[in-house]
Amino acid sequence: MVKSIEITRVTIRERLVVDAEVCMLDPQDFDFSPRASLDGSTLRIVNEGGEDASTFDLDSDQMTTAERDRMLELRVKFSVQGMHGVLTHKTPMPMDGPNAKKLAEPRWKTLLPLSM
Repeated sequence: MVKSIEITRVTIRERLVVDAEVCMLDPQDFDFSPRASLDGSTLRIVNEGGEDASTFDLDSDQMTTAERDRMLELRVKFSVQGMHGVLTHKTPMPMDGPNAKKLAEPRWKTLLPLSM
């Protein structure tokens, strides 16, 4: 179940690109079905069947792109409340350089139809 949805940034590339942060209640919960709608110049993203929604006011260029394509690219960064705390014991020699390994990040990207 989704705890909260927050739109962090809206940009224009080839189409309208929306960056969002979604906080889930449980790490084993995979119930996220986003829906996007446009009311006037306000973009609204909501999880299907839930009341948690996030809104963002679009400017004229973003409105033109949204009306032209009638779709948007949603890039989501997931987190779980209470699962990620503050590190108390850091590695003494963090690896830097071209062969350093990066930790996996919970990210998701999809195209959504935009209902008007």
